[in-house]
Amino acid sequence: MSSGHRQRDVDPQRPLLDGEEEDEEEKAAVALELERSSRGEDERRLWFIQDCCGMVCAFITWFLVFFADFVVTFVMLLPSRSFWYAVVNGVLFNSLAVLALASHLRTMLTDPGAVPKGNATKKYMESLQLKPGEVIYKCPKCCSIKPERAHHCSICKRCIRKMDHHCPWVNNCVGEKNQRFFVLFTMYISMISSHALALCGYQFITCVRVQWRECSDFSPPVTMMLMIFLCMEALLFFTFTSVMFSTQLHSICNDETEIERLKNEKPTWERQTRWAGLRSVFGGRPSLLWVSPFAGLKLPTLLPRRSWRGGAEFSV
Repeated sequence: MSSGHRQRDVDPQRPLLDGEEEDEEEKAAVALELERSSRGEDERRLWFIQDCCGMVCAFITWFLVFFADFVVTFVMLLPSRSFWYAVVNGVLFNSLAVLALASHLRTMLTDPGAVPKGNATKKYMESLQLKPGEVIYKCPKCCSIKPERAHHCSICKRCIRKMDHHCPWVNNCVGEKNQRFFVLFTMYISMISSHALALCGYQFITCVRVQWRECSDFSPPVTMMLMIFLCMEALLFFTFTSVMFSTQLHSICNDETEIERLKNEKPTWERQTRWAGLRSVFGGRPSLLWVSPFAGLKLPTLLPRRSWRGGAEFSV
């Protein structure tokens, strides 16, 4: 890199400079990382964060959705005397549950926009063809050149493009490439939560009228306990996901991530209009594909993966 180019380390920690010695295993891992990134293989590799807290939270999320589906289907709908009431609500609730879980999977297993590790090499910086006096930023934690609006995640151990936040409930960062799926996840969870609350309200009224006789295949105490737990869960989930959904839409329309808002960062980029921001996240013109978590689904390639300093990805 010529003397006219300047490089800044984002954090005050000691950076990994080009002149420092690295062992052969790390050099090979960095080279493999850069080679795969240049071939676009990162987009086809299965992404999974090996974080205990995140995996537990993701399991709890799935468990609660299945619990809600069990109560709605087997406690409230199947014992119903109205055939069409049970069919319509059962199909609607289960369809929304499938879309919510699919959105959760896509959020959790999609690369949020990770910057390749170890690309802060002399050869790579020379390939950028920087202008004299141009400033670039290097992350000393993952030894990568940080693009504009990228932030380092200590859990993912990577710099993430347009990182909004790290969500333990999806065991992943919400960033440039998976924000759409996270928005869909919060939307569908809020929808099934409101649907469950409405069904619980109707079920309580029905059960009171018949004095809990022929109200459910379960005993009245068990039925009441399951419905109370479902109401509490639905109310909590509806409050959380509806607030998160509106916050995400506000961030997208204002072209500002949550980290940038909390840090009160002054925008050095040209902000997009609302529709341009929505199109950049959801892709293309408004269509039904915007609300489908299956749009653009590609099966990951089973690639061998060598870890580098405890990398966060997992591939099989």
